[in-house]
Amino acid sequence: MPFIKTFPKASWRLAKIAVGGVVLTGLAAGTIAYAQTKPLATVDKVELDKYLGVWYEVARKPMFFERKCAYNVSATYTLNENGNIVVDNKCYDKDGNLQQSIGEAFVVNAPFNSKLSVSFLPEGVRWVPLARGDYWILKLDEEYQTVLVGEPRRKYLWVLSRTPNPKKETILEYLNYAKSLGFDVSDVIFPDHR
Repeated sequence: MPFIKTFPKASWRLAKIAVGGVVLTGLAAGTIAYAQTKPLATVDKVELDKYLGVWYEVARKPMFFERKCAYNVSATYTLNENGNIVVDNKCYDKDGNLQQSIGEAFVVNAPFNSKLSVSFLPEGVRWVPLARGDYWILKLDEEYQTVLVGEPRRKYLWVLSRTPNPKKETILEYLNYAKSLGFDVSDVIFPDHR
């Protein structure tokens, strides 16, 4: 091992630090990758009659289909005649114009009701399971006042509240929980409610 004997001590220390940094970076990346690939847990059960009604979006990850939403973002859920849920999403763009999208949510894990599939296709073709988005209820308080909604790929995320301006501590609690599930919350948007 003549190479090690002739390797300067200072350089040897730097090499150890560099290798240690690479190992730590690899461990951190591996931890994030594991969190994103492990199964996403939902709440045990959702009572749909208590979940229905108006929810205000108080935090979300950026997404293309909400790109025009500047303020007063809300979702209203009601039962339709076939037992599915009508989803009425509303918001206002930066010019004050109402943006609205009406869809339908289908429970996919009855009787637990914590996993839904949502379609915004025209009403006549919503039965087609393609082009549906996952809507999983990940955290919900007992009084049905705050909810964390996401999907297994961890690309989309919402914190919804029954009031447009809940306590910031509550929002952060739900975002921290999302982070523990492997969601990247560094780019979360906090919509304004006027």
